[in-house]
Amino acid sequence: MDIVLTGRHIQIKQKFRDVVDSKMNRVTAIAPDAQRVQVVLSHEGNPRLHDTAVRVELTVIAGSTVVRAEASSLDEISALDLALDKLTLRLRRARDRRKDHRKNYTPVPVDAGKFVPPSEEEEDIMGEDVAEANSPAAAVASDLGPGESIEVHVGDTPIVIRRKLHLAEPMSIDEALYEMELIGHDFFLFVNKDTNRPSVVYHRHGWSYGVFEIDTPENVKKAKDDAEQ
Repeated sequence: MDIVLTGRHIQIKQKFRDVVDSKMNRVTAIAPDAQRVQVVLSHEGNPRLHDTAVRVELTVIAGSTVVRAEASSLDEISALDLALDKLTLRLRRARDRRKDHRKNYTPVPVDAGKFVPPSEEEEDIMGEDVAEANSPAAAVASDLGPGESIEVHVGDTPIVIRRKLHLAEPMSIDEALYEMELIGHDFFLFVNKDTNRPSVVYHRHGWSYGVFEIDTPENVKKAKDDAEQ
C-alpha cells in the first residue's frame, strides 16, 4: 500500500512519518485491498485554536471505495490517533457491508425534507488540475474532463468559486447513504437510479436522514402526461 504524506503550513518531521508507517497496519488489517492512503497534516495559525491547531486528514482508496476521516488535536500524533480511530471504524463498516450483500439487507429509512447544506465543504485533496479564469461565467462555461477542477477568483474579492467534474454510476438511496457515511460528510450528491434525477441525501439529526431531488417543470409535466396516457 502506498502512503503519501502532504503538509500544509507545517513541516512533516521524520518522527511523524515513522509513526504513520507503523500505524498503517491497522488499515491493511481491515482492508487488505487498500492501494493508497493519503495523509494530510495541516496547522492552524490562529492562537485561539491552540487546542485543535493540528489537523490530520486520512483518505484510503481500496478499489472503487474511498474512505475518509479527519481529526484535530494539540499535536500531530494525537490527531493521527483520533483520525485513525474514525477511519478504521468506517473501514469495518465497509467490510461488513460487503458481507451483508450476500444476505438479506434492509435499507435505512429516510425522510424527505428541506435540504440544509453544511456550513463548510471539505476540500478535495487528491487529483486536482486547478486553473484560473477571469469570471465565474468562464468557469461554468469551460469544459472539464473527469477529475479536473477549476477555481475562479471573483474580481478583487476573496470569493473563490470552485467547479469539478465527477463521474459516478447511478445508485440507490441506500447506496448513497452508505457512501456518505464512508467519507464522513453530512451530505452526498448522486444520480438516483430509480428516478434518474440528480439527488442529495443528507444527515438531519440522530439516525434521521433526508433526500432532496431536483427536476425541471418540463420533465415533471412530461412524466405526468406519459403516466396518464
